[in-house]
Amino acid sequence: MAADIRNRWPRAIAVQFAFATIGAILTPAMAGSFSVTPVRIYMTPRDRAVAVTIVNEGDTEVALQADLNTWTQKADGEDQLVLTEDMILSPPIMKVPPRGRQVVRLAMLKPPDASRQLTYRLIVREVPEATMPKDQVLQIPISLAMSMPVFITPPAAKRDMSCAIGRAADQALTAQCANIGSAYAQVREIVVKRDNQVVGRFEGGTYILPGARKLIPIEKTQGAAGGALHMSVTFDDGKSQDFDLSLP
Repeated sequence: MAADIRNRWPRAIAVQFAFATIGAILTPAMAGSFSVTPVRIYMTPRDRAVAVTIVNEGDTEVALQADLNTWTQKADGEDQLVLTEDMILSPPIMKVPPRGRQVVRLAMLKPPDASRQLTYRLIVREVPEATMPKDQVLQIPISLAMSMPVFITPPAAKRDMSCAIGRAADQALTAQCANIGSAYAQVREIVVKRDNQVVGRFEGGTYILPGARKLIPIEKTQGAAGGALHMSVTFDDGKSQDFDLSLP
């Protein structure tokens, strides 16, 4: 695996820099189009491997590179990705023909943790310079990338959320949520009410990994004076958690 990482195609940004420094006449290169299924990868400690299907949606061959990164978050929720060899990717580099497909398998090398969820990011990048004709005018590659979360979850691992309400410097409402559990939480919606009347809402999708916290901006639907509030937080599995709070 280490040899694979050392010998992989150069990153598009490095090629762009090299082209710029030699002062060549450059023209844009069109990016390909590909899809990855599934978009979230779930495994249990009993699973030895999992398959991911990559489909070339375009009419030209596409060259791709797949990397696996450990995915952690700082205490403030900032993502940290570090290239890892905890799992084998086969193949890590591929050329997919027009309208063709390629199966990539992820096999675990690192022993699973029975007490907490392990979180990774599988990043699949296009490498347009790898399929560029050698006699073609130098071009600036425009590459696509997709990032899929990978969760290896033991039966005992669960999220455990704690949320409060506060105000940002501009007086906007913020939900201050911390995950003190052993599995990820993805917040899909937050509804803040006063006396059954909605005063703020968040809609989207934000991950909070174990041990991290995030300030989630709440869009106000009307003025939110201080006092008692009710907050309902809905997660990606459709379950909700309710909090009775007080806004200063």
